[in-house]
Amino acid sequence: MDCESAISPYYLLFQALALIPVSHYFLAAFFVFLVFLYNFLEIHFLHDLLTLFRGDPVTLTYNSSSDLGRSVAAKCKIFQQRYLVTPWLSSPHIQTAFLTFHGRPPPVTYRRHLFRAFDGGTIALDWLTYSDVLEGASGVIDGSTARKDGKTPIVIVIPGLTSDSTDAYVMHLAFKMARQGWNVVVSNHRGLGGVSLTSDCCYNAGWTEDVRKVIEHIRCEYPEAPLYAVGTSIGANILVKYLGEDGANTPVVGAAAICSPWDLLVCDRFINRRTMQKIYDRALTVGLQGYAKLHQSILSSLVNWEGVEKVLNQVLLGTLTTMLLEFLENLRRSSSTNYIGNVSVPLLCVSALDDPVCTSEAIPWDECRVNENIVLATTPHGGHLAYYEGITASGIWWVRAVNEFFGVLRTSPLIKRQKMQGSPVPKPLQSSIDQAPYLNVTGEGMVTAMGNQPREVLQEDTSNNEHKIHSKDEGTISDNRTNFESTDKINSDEQIKQRVEKNVKDLIVPVQARIDKLSRRSRQSIWLLAYIAIVTTWPFVGSIIVSVLKKRFKSFVPGTLFRK
Repeated sequence: MDCESAISPYYLLFQALALIPVSHYFLAAFFVFLVFLYNFLEIHFLHDLLTLFRGDPVTLTYNSSSDLGRSVAAKCKIFQQRYLVTPWLSSPHIQTAFLTFHGRPPPVTYRRHLFRAFDGGTIALDWLTYSDVLEGASGVIDGSTARKDGKTPIVIVIPGLTSDSTDAYVMHLAFKMARQGWNVVVSNHRGLGGVSLTSDCCYNAGWTEDVRKVIEHIRCEYPEAPLYAVGTSIGANILVKYLGEDGANTPVVGAAAICSPWDLLVCDRFINRRTMQKIYDRALTVGLQGYAKLHQSILSSLVNWEGVEKVLNQVLLGTLTTMLLEFLENLRRSSSTNYIGNVSVPLLCVSALDDPVCTSEAIPWDECRVNENIVLATTPHGGHLAYYEGITASGIWWVRAVNEFFGVLRTSPLIKRQKMQGSPVPKPLQSSIDQAPYLNVTGEGMVTAMGNQPREVLQEDTSNNEHKIHSKDEGTISDNRTNFESTDKINSDEQIKQRVEKNVKDLIVPVQARIDKLSRRSRQSIWLLAYIAIVTTWPFVGSIIVSVLKKRFKSFVPGTLFRK
């Protein structure tokens, strides 16, 4: 009995564990690994299974008084239904990886036109029409002699970072729209699509001049064709920024922004926060390194190539947001969230809340709700530009959404917008990255954007030119100039006052909404605290009140009323 009590319980436990077969330990370790992998990859298959693969509803955010929002909610059936991810791709990371490495793109044959930019740069415009889809081949051919119907609506596609017309999601969109009878043109970024850099100007997240010139070129070529635009990822940021800069002056009658980063600085911090996001960061950096090496012969003649390599090897997310060799300090000024309030055409924005690259933290909910021209559609799942659906993952959900949205606009009077009276919509303040993304390498190897002369020269003071306008005697010159200056000053003061009032109004609306919401909650909290205070202190307060009443009314109130 004494020997048995002297045996350590840990020894007995070890003996018991030794009796368990080794294969069971491997099974347990494998199970723990699966649980870790399930959470690390954010797999939601069990959630889909428990909900019987019903999918998740699509949330629409728009201004309550917006005709566009009500029309989209009523006529776009896809937003009334649920979105179900392909079951064997039930993870944002698996979906995004599948889109990148496989994608199952349909066969398309583009017809290429080369557009020469103002600075000598070359932009490849890849066209796809209904007749091209019927041919069923894949690739890019010379389309300089091809003719297209001048009245068919045209969809202009702006791809994402280091993407071009041959990427799977672009081909899905182009094929779907062309098969529905639209003319599609993919505007490849400079140096992409198999076209070399022909100038010292590169593209970036804040550079909208290329998109502006391409759209103007297509408008001149096809003046009777309605123009629509679709931007994806960084291309969505460029598109929304362009629409905000030009306001009602853009020839585009409808647009869609898919998986936009919105706030580049927020996305920059997000992609460096977690281990999984750092993998995407590294992948984007490798893509930019390939882009730079592809054009090494040109870039090395413009800048110090060793400095370029140093930046590409050290700065991992100059990558996602700035596209190519751009300062992180320009992220905020290049973000499209600053320009949403000035968008004056119907705009559909699609974002996934589990997007592993463009975080949902950057989605401008209030700004989209204030602007009556914007409809924001969000889904719990979808990944980055993936949105695969169906058991075979043969289709992309957001492609169907864009097709249906443009179909509603095409037959709707909403696109017949009214031009603003008076002066054109003022553009937001321009930054150096908007003026010219030319490359400059400092002594330490840091690559920056070197600005050129601004595109728009400020108007000179009209008082300096009065002597050239008037040719009368000195008295008349003085009187006319004085009247002109006073009138011009009054007009300019009124314009400044109107702009200030508009900016203040745009700023106050979302803030006032937040304050009202907080005040409502505060009133509820105050009543709740009052109720709790009364309930908790009533026994003590009640006894005091009774004792006071006894003393005050003892002389003329019967004592039996105060007895228990």
